[in-house]
Amino acid sequence: MQALNFPQYSFRFKNKENKVSIFDAIRKKFVILQPEEWVRQHCIQYLIEEKKFPKSLINVEKELTINGLKKRYDIVVFNPNGSIHLIVECKAPSISINQSTFDQIARYNLKLNATYLMVTNGLNHYFCQMDFENSRYQFLKNIPDYTP
Repeated sequence: MQALNFPQYSFRFKNKENKVSIFDAIRKKFVILQPEEWVRQHCIQYLIEEKKFPKSLINVEKELTINGLKKRYDIVVFNPNGSIHLIVECKAPSISINQSTFDQIARYNLKLNATYLMVTNGLNHYFCQMDFENSRYQFLKNIPDYTP
């Protein structure tokens, strides 16, 4: 798999029937290693190792319904009180991040009301803080580290 713009992490892999799987520490299972999954697993490790978010507050690939359509978010980080702190949208490295990517995460956030948004394709990372009062987001250099 392609080198990404994240620190180096150790992963567990499994090869079965010529399909490589990577272990997801949040879902506690092996998942097929696709380019987007490679980005998602790096991002999960980044949130745990660099940003110090507890695994217990991280949720991966859950379904939500928006305007009657079933969608799946990549990563959500909860606050200890159950509200949503951060939504992460992961794309494969070959997918460029553009306005439609931000529109997608913004639509998810209309339902989830996260304080922070992160969009990444593993090579480029974008961080935003929501300004709910003015219905917009402000770009940040990074998201804040976890504080209990």
